[in-house]
Amino acid sequence: MKIEVVRTGGFAGIERRAEVDTSGRPDEREWQALAQLALHPHPRAAEGPGRVRDGFAYRITVDGRTVSCHDPHLTDAQRNLITRVLKEGA
Repeated sequence: MKIEVVRTGGFAGIERRAEVDTSGRPDEREWQALAQLALHPHPRAAEGPGRVRDGFAYRITVDGRTVSCHDPHLTDAQRNLITRVLKEGA
């Protein structure tokens, strides 16, 4: 499974991108479960703008399926996956 995270926005507006391929990893199932949960949008994301000025926006792509999300409307799974991918895929 390939997981890509793209982070944009923030005060400086710098894009950061990272990718992790979970194939063959000892923790592959854990990554897969987290990635599937992260593809579901935050329930409050549909309520309207709610973006924080200079906040981050994210695009999470898992095997061709993409979800866009932004602070402060991230699910726990999205926040966890974003942190892990940006750390390990850097």
